[in-house]
Amino acid sequence: MSDPRLFIEDKLRPLLLWIRDFLGQRGLEAYLVGGPVRDAILGRKSRDIDIAVDGDALALAREIADGLGGSLVVLDEAHEVARVILRRHGEQWHVDLSTLRGTIQEDLASRDFTIDAMATRLPDMSLIDPCGGYGDLEKKTIRAVDESAFAADPARLVRAVRLAQELGFTIEPQTETLISKNHALVARVSGERLRDELCRILATPGADAALRHLDHLGLLTAIIPELEAARECEQPKEHYWNVLEHSFETVAAVGQVLPREQGETPLSLPPPLADYFAEEVSSGRSRAVLLKLAALLHDIAKPQTKTIEGSGRMRFLGHGKLGAEVAGQVMERLRFSSRETRMVQLMIQHHLRPGQLATDELPSRRAIYRYFRDTAEAGIDILFLSLADHLATGGPSLDTEDWLLHTQRMQYLIDRWHEEKTIVAPPKLVDGHLLMERFDLPPGALIGELLEAVREAQAAGEIETKEQALEFVAQRLRSS
Repeated sequence: MSDPRLFIEDKLRPLLLWIRDFLGQRGLEAYLVGGPVRDAILGRKSRDIDIAVDGDALALAREIADGLGGSLVVLDEAHEVARVILRRHGEQWHVDLSTLRGTIQEDLASRDFTIDAMATRLPDMSLIDPCGGYGDLEKKTIRAVDESAFAADPARLVRAVRLAQELGFTIEPQTETLISKNHALVARVSGERLRDELCRILATPGADAALRHLDHLGLLTAIIPELEAARECEQPKEHYWNVLEHSFETVAAVGQVLPREQGETPLSLPPPLADYFAEEVSSGRSRAVLLKLAALLHDIAKPQTKTIEGSGRMRFLGHGKLGAEVAGQVMERLRFSSRETRMVQLMIQHHLRPGQLATDELPSRRAIYRYFRDTAEAGIDILFLSLADHLATGGPSLDTEDWLLHTQRMQYLIDRWHEEKTIVAPPKLVDGHLLMERFDLPPGALIGELLEAVREAQAAGEIETKEQALEFVAQRLRSS
């Protein structure tokens, strides 16, 4: 590895120079610190700038936000940490400012891991490395700066695993022991911070390995205690793994079926799906991340719904519906947005439905309409969850012929979604006002029922025109 200044990205350099000059004009001592220094040494692209300054970081951040046309977020008023959010080159960038805690050496000694306890002085960019971070970068090692690091900020417990996953590093044994010893402290971390760390883990390829690592350290069920009962919950012979292991394997399988994580997928995807799972749902979190979260939680209610009949048959009736409710509670605690929560709940509630749709015969137009109506904006996501769930059920014992048949059925549903929008979302032929006027009906639930019946018949190919729709309604009213 070389001098970090050699890796300051061209897009980043003008912004960094502007900040350097802005602070220099005020005679302030300032340093680029933490993750951006680490990433510069590793040659990784970064959209974050972390500045420690010998001055009032909150006031300076306000001036920088005004000067650069950005928005200001106060991250920690007590410790004087603020963020300036900017849009540059069509991307969102962060400039975090914090007030120096003592000298720069003292400030770095209070940070989490040695690889993030380095700084470069502005403007000369000389490296300051009092904790041996550069050497740990060379060894690809995550090492706590101090034994008190996790008590000082328990979010670092999860961050260690996330960094190791993102960078392909190993957590040093003593640090790993400290994490395991202090895992219960994670209960003190805000839902927002846990959400962000967990979603960054889920955004990585091979996220299942990091989830297993979290579980090994006691962190996963400290964050989501609802998963603990899944650990000892055995399943029918069709399942290779117990519920918790199956959940991990389903996350792994998502990586196998998603188009952006594998060059080839079991499906031939139409153009609208090329970037579908990269779509941002909320605050930088993508459909792919939410799909993996749904994969982790999709069987979370199996332990509560497990029954064994007299014949010995094991059943989990209603685990999808109850699982959606439990997942909603988990996501509310972790401060996900209402849209994200609704999407994951839909995925979990309906994750068995694609398999039920496609039995011996291909589903009818009416069945396809009802599926996409009931699953709303998560309809496609659920098909991919079904694929992953199928893979993770058989595991090494997967029936390849059955798998091929399942992929063909999912392909059929995706093709109908792409090619026949008249099934998924038929164009409006009549509205409520017309029905009330033509049939002298009062407003109320009946109007909604009639309109839905028209849409369903239209999707099934039974009616195509406004006149046919009105006759269809007239027949229903006569027969009721």
